[in-house]
Amino acid sequence: MTGERGRILPDEPERGAMLSYPSGSLVILTGLPGAGKTTLLQRLYGLHGEESRPITTGTVAVIDSAQSKRHWERRLGWAPYPVRRAVVFATHIGRIRQALAGGRSVIAHNRGCGPYVLRGFAWLARRQGAGFHLLLLDTPPELALAGQRTRGRVVAPRTFARHRRRWESLIARVKGGDAAPATGAHILDRASAALLEAITFDETGGGNGRSPR
Repeated sequence: MTGERGRILPDEPERGAMLSYPSGSLVILTGLPGAGKTTLLQRLYGLHGEESRPITTGTVAVIDSAQSKRHWERRLGWAPYPVRRAVVFATHIGRIRQALAGGRSVIAHNRGCGPYVLRGFAWLARRQGAGFHLLLLDTPPELALAGQRTRGRVVAPRTFARHRRRWESLIARVKGGDAAPATGAHILDRASAALLEAITFDETGGGNGRSPR
């Protein structure tokens, strides 16, 4: 990994790999729909996939956007999809803000990776005095589509194409050394993610733990 805006690229995955970040940081885990983001959080933090609220482990809050979706699905079943989506996203953001304001480190899954979304997370982190980092799960589109079919939720082709354009733009920038608006970014492929055993937050962490490469 290089400096503040460096990146970790998978090369020769190492068993027992871990990533370390400074305490109080906001780490956004993102990738294409179906890339395996929720699966990774479930494996690392013991989530069972039925949570409707964030999970805390020590001083770390684990926040998946699906938690907010489950919280509202019975209450807002009558509402049009754009309304449900807006309410779910606002709840997701509010939970991240609350966790940061409470002094917790946050690892959060967010499907969207558009520039305005990332700038919003950067602004939120600055407001709370937190560092902002990206953890990018880089999965080939065909594997992401297979993941969608496996979970039984397939994104519409036009929506997936939009996600793919934004994702490819972000990945290209990060590989070029520009993680803005984040402080830094790690890129994991499927093999590296499978060997990742922990994401830790401590006073000395700087994203430079035993990385999966």
